[in-house]
Amino acid sequence: MHDLGPAARCMAALLADIKDDQLSLATPCPDYVLGDLVEHVGGLALAFHGAAIKKPLQSAPSGDASRLEDGWRETFAERLDALAEAWRAPDAWEGMTQAGGVDLPGDVAGCVALNELVVHGWDISRALGQDYEPSAESVAGALEFVAEFPPSGPERGGAFADALPVPGDASQLDRLILLTGRGLAPPAS
Repeated sequence: MHDLGPAARCMAALLADIKDDQLSLATPCPDYVLGDLVEHVGGLALAFHGAAIKKPLQSAPSGDASRLEDGWRETFAERLDALAEAWRAPDAWEGMTQAGGVDLPGDVAGCVALNELVVHGWDISRALGQDYEPSAESVAGALEFVAEFPPSGPERGGAFADALPVPGDASQLDRLILLTGRGLAPPAS
């Protein structure tokens, strides 16, 4: 079990600082501008909350900025709190569940949720040009999950691009980001 609370709070703090005129900024996710990524985070918070309580949603997070409604910052902060709280229950990590239409073991779903929060937090901070300091425990949990995937090939399941080379002196966060196939440079605008 991992505590998703620190990663969820870190994400909520990032979202709270986003100004409306920044929603069109480029992100490290090639298919998403910042607003799309923000909407994806709001959707994944719902989807993985449903996975934790074993009441999966029928639709996957979309990643479409046009779906952001007034008050999304507060709404998404509440969703992130609920997500973290749901994953504090030991039975969330047991048995089978579903997220985004995919059946998976509860412990895997919890790790996916943690990874999504940490990595997309990095994506958002990169788009905003801000420093990003998730908790060491959050990074370690996400890194443990991502390190289980082979560096390239279909076994990555489309979840990540091929891993990039990791220098020996890379921080744990940089190691995580490189293993997901993201470069460390700021996104192209």
